Parts: sequence; C-alpha cells; structure tokens
Amino acid sequence: MSEAKQGLNGHREEIHWPSLVAAIASISAVGIAIGLGLPLLSIILEKRGISSTLIGLNSAMAGIAAMAAAPVTTKLAHKFGVVPTMLWAVLLSAISAVGFYYATQFWMWFPLRIVFHGATTTLFILSEFWINAAAPSRKRGLVMGIYATMLAVGFACGPLLFSVIGSDGLLPFAVGAVAILAAAIPIYIARHESPVLGEKPEMHFFRYIFLVPTATVAVFVFGAVEAGGLSLFPIYATRSGFTETQAALLLTVMGIGNMVFQIPLGLLSDRMRDRRKLLSALAVIGLAGSLALPWLSDHWHLMAIVLLFWGGCVSGLYTVGLSHLGSRLTGADLAAANAAFIFCYAVGTVAGPQAIGAAIDITGNDGFAWAIAGFFALYVVLSLGRLLFKPKRT
Repeated sequence: MSEAKQGLNGHREEIHWPSLVAAIASISAVGIAIGLGLPLLSIILEKRGISSTLIGLNSAMAGIAAMAAAPVTTKLAHKFGVVPTMLWAVLLSAISAVGFYYATQFWMWFPLRIVFHGATTTLFILSEFWINAAAPSRKRGLVMGIYATMLAVGFACGPLLFSVIGSDGLLPFAVGAVAILAAAIPIYIARHESPVLGEKPEMHFFRYIFLVPTATVAVFVFGAVEAGGLSLFPIYATRSGFTETQAALLLTVMGIGNMVFQIPLGLLSDRMRDRRKLLSALAVIGLAGSLALPWLSDHWHLMAIVLLFWGGCVSGLYTVGLSHLGSRLTGADLAAANAAFIFCYAVGTVAGPQAIGAAIDITGNDGFAWAIAGFFALYVVLSLGRLLFKPKRT
C-alpha cells in the first residue's frame, strides 16, 4: 500500500510528493499548451476569413468534447490503468495539436477539437483523481491550492508564449505539442506511485453529479462565470467607458487574484470541519462582487481592487470544491466523481457565455453583472439549503 493511500486511511498524514509533483507538473504542461492554443486557433481562423459565429461554434467543441470524454475516462482508466490512459491522452493531445497546422480545410478543425479537448479532459480528470488520492486528508486543501495555483500559472504562461512566438508557421503548434509531450515525463517517472482502480464505480456516471452537489454545482458556477466572464468582460468594460488596455489590465488583475488566493484558501479549508461553509462564503462574496460591478464602472482603481479579491474567490469555488469532493470519497468512486466534477465544469463553460451574452442583449450592458449574480445566487441558495437541511451530509 502506497504512502498516499495510507494517508487516505488515516495512517499517515505526510504529503506524498512524487505523486503530487507528477500529477501537478503534467497538468501544468497541458495548461500551458491550452493557454497557448486557445488564442492561437482563434487568430488563425480569423486570418483565414472564418466568421466569428463559426469560430465560436468551433470553440464550443471544447465543452462538448469534455462532456463526452468525462463519462468514459474512468472506464478507460479501470480497464487499462491510470498511467497508460494518461500517456495515451498525452500522445493524442500532442498529435492533434500539430494536426491543426496541417488541416487546411475548416471542417477538419471540428474532429481535431474533439480529439484535442477530449484527450486533455482525460488528463485533467485523472490528474485531479491522482492528486486527490495522494493528498493527506488534513492537508488536502493545501495540496489543492498548490495544484490550482500551478494550473493558473500554466494557463497564464500560454498567452505569454503566444505573444512571443506569434501565430505564423509550424512553430507555435510545435511548441504546444512539445509542452504536452513534456507532461509524459513526470507521469512515467511516477508510474509506480499512481492510484489503482481495482474496482468499478458503484453507480452510473450521472448519479455522481448529484452525490456531492455542493462540489459539482460549485464547479458548474465557476465554469459558467469563468468562461462567460472572461470572454465577455472586455465587451462589458469597453462599453462601460474603459479603454481596451484598461479592460485587459482588469482581466490581468483577476488572474493575479486567481493565482494568489488559492493556497491561502486551501489552508483555510484545512482548518474547517465543514468545507461547505467556506464554499457558501465564497459564493456570497462572488454575489456581492458581481452586484457591485455596475456601481464601480466609473472608478477603475476601485474595480481593480474588487476584481482582485473577486477573482480569487471565484476560483476558490474550484479549489475548495475539489478538496471537498476528495474528503467525501475514495477509490473508484472518487475517480468517477472527479469525472462528474469536470463534466459539470464543461457544462458551465457552455452555459455561461450563452446566458451572460443573452442577458447583455436583453437588459443592456449591466446584464453582464446581473447574469453572473444569478449564477452565484443559485449556488448560495443551494449551499445554504444543504447546510440547513442536511448538516451532516454532502
């Protein structure tokens, strides 16, 4: 029995670093590739004269691929093993990343998107399962905070790379593929430390969505607010009177909040007997911050301060939600629940931009804030309801 598993059973409470470094390093490399690929692919399609509607439709394949991959990932890992499944996902991701350069017809980008994002979704699910399984219960929040911070750094490095190497030629695609392939190195080195799925999950995949609703709805809200907020905030900010540079700086401030607050929030969650209380508090802060946005549209510095803390709290829904999930389940159930967790995130990334965009069209520019507030209000009602009526359960 590995040290990681002993920690889960309460015999050890030490962080098992080889497993954690392998999983975190692999997913950080993938984060760099995705952070590079998302703006790269959009810019190239625009240069080819593809309409914004079709670019958006092609981008939506990411969420659809994630929703399709989530239910089968645990089955593949059970049949072939966690590490072999992750290594195959790395290979498919890298091949499809380079494939975009050679795909001259636009229709080819749809199956490539499905393969690329389906494979990276598999990596996310199994990496998070690995991390959750290896994290000792009393330090789970700290481990999840480190994971979320490194993932945020990876995503931030992707656009930075794009700004340096540009979108011309094979180079940006090759760099993305190499970053993904680099993920295979720590996975292979720690292959003997990976968790084993000796049993199949006890329930159907979709039942895991409702097994720990405080966690799965948290990540749905996070996905909706992150995807919808990041994609539409520049429009909201410029219509509010800010310049494009000021809007970009505000997004940067949110990203800084994301990176800075995850480890402190993880440490705080480790000190709480019931992480649902912290999730509820984060949702309340998110609700208050979104409702305050219309009142801050004339004050850039005040909005920047609010977005710094708001960005950290929004991302905390993911970190603390994942930690809460790991504290409730183990083994095959944890792997299946991790898949359900990512599935809910993917649903949020599809629903968020649609709902927020429609709210802006219907109610005007402030509809951006009202729609985001609606997502947070949904979670506040759910989380407080769970605390009041199911105080000893998930």
